[in-house]
Amino acid sequence: MISVMLIVVALGLRYTPSDAGYLLHRRGLLLRSLIAMNVALPVIAIWIVTSFDLRTPVKVALVALAASPLPPLLPGKQLNLSSQGYVYGVVVAAAVCSIFLLPATAAILALRFHTRQVSVPKVFLVVAVTVLVPLGIGLFTQWMRPTGHKRLAEILSKSGIVLLGGACVPAIIMEWPTMRSLLGDGTAVVAVILSAIGLLVGHILGGPDPENRTVLALATASRHPGVAMVAASASFQPQRLVTAAVLLTFIASLITSVPYAAWRKRVHAAANATAPAT
Repeated sequence: MISVMLIVVALGLRYTPSDAGYLLHRRGLLLRSLIAMNVALPVIAIWIVTSFDLRTPVKVALVALAASPLPPLLPGKQLNLSSQGYVYGVVVAAAVCSIFLLPATAAILALRFHTRQVSVPKVFLVVAVTVLVPLGIGLFTQWMRPTGHKRLAEILSKSGIVLLGGACVPAIIMEWPTMRSLLGDGTAVVAVILSAIGLLVGHILGGPDPENRTVLALATASRHPGVAMVAASASFQPQRLVTAAVLLTFIASLITSVPYAAWRKRVHAAANATAPAT
């Protein structure tokens, strides 16, 4: 929680008024982004999990992860992208929409898989604590301290990433026996398929701008595991199988995104190299 909060505070420190208006002045891109992240992927996830013979808690975990907001870890500078306004704007838009989307998805899951309803206050609390409140702190700090906030953002971002790695590794080790049990029942295959489809949907709906395509593809394939665990765990006891399924799917999405990100990095590097000559 602390690591993600630090990363989002850094995001708020870098967020500018022009970033806030990026998607508002591109309503077609905003609509396509919301459809890709908040409509297409959850619907595809429901269709995929019903097509495979998976355990019900795993099915709910996969759909909950598909309906969760994206984590505030989208690469921008790492891929040499100049459309930082879109990167920041899509994180905020997804967080706000998840407040309404997750309860609706939970209602569908409750009807389809006969599970308990997800608590709306719990979902809102996780989204608020990990995204909305830290973002507000970053924006307020930037307003109070117009100079030096970029350096502070760099420090907080790096610290958050280090802490995130330190927190994830023990969790994966602890849940590894349960995660290993999911490797042979098709869960890992479904996770990879779902991540690949997310990349494809985002790439297609990203529009003609290559950078926007890259951002939306990665955003559609990436999801916030903390929010998914809260949403899915509310339906089942014990929660260990749900936690393992969410972690396994999250890792699969990261691995699946690596070759795509490497390809897009080469594409953007080639475009930047030929731009001066053009």
